[in-house]
Amino acid sequence: MTRVAQYCPKAFVLVISNPVNSTVPIAAEVLKSANVFDPKRLFGVTSLDVVRAETFVAEITGESDPQTLKIPVIGGHSGETIVPLFSQAKPNIKIPEDKLDALVNRK
Repeated sequence: MTRVAQYCPKAFVLVISNPVNSTVPIAAEVLKSANVFDPKRLFGVTSLDVVRAETFVAEITGESDPQTLKIPVIGGHSGETIVPLFSQAKPNIKIPEDKLDALVNRK
């Protein structure tokens, strides 16, 4: 990040790293220390979380192609901070009650 700050301070930076919810703030601090931080140019990419949610739901619901599901995910990248928004899924999904706890608390 120091090189980004030095050589291309106006770049859009996408952080694709685990844990993204810890790595993005570190990148922000490096950019801040160089006085080039712009919160509109630093992003944490959480595509992996979306793909996981769609795949796990497809397994439970019997959908053969997880790519037909769109499940938004908000929050962090781990444990209690990651929140898949099943109620916002497209198309609407029905997760069987007996499978919901295992899905939500997946280890």
